[in-house]
Amino acid sequence: MDISVIAKWLIIFGIALAVIGCALLFAGKIGIPFGKLPGDIQIQREKWGLFFPIVSCIVLSIVLTIIVNLLFWLFKK
Repeated sequence: MDISVIAKWLIIFGIALAVIGCALLFAGKIGIPFGKLPGDIQIQREKWGLFFPIVSCIVLSIVLTIIVNLLFWLFKK
């Protein structure tokens, strides 16, 4: 594999991460409750707490799967 191919993929990956980061930042500012969706597990006790955002992880997985598939489809042409 040529080094320029790896460099291009790293640039694409970096841009995608920046776009996702900006989207999450703006989603938090406009009031989308990412991490506090119905189905996220949160247990609070006196001295400890457990938070597992299972629904948020599923939503994020679906969105990332769609984005990656679109990128592969665009670069396949």
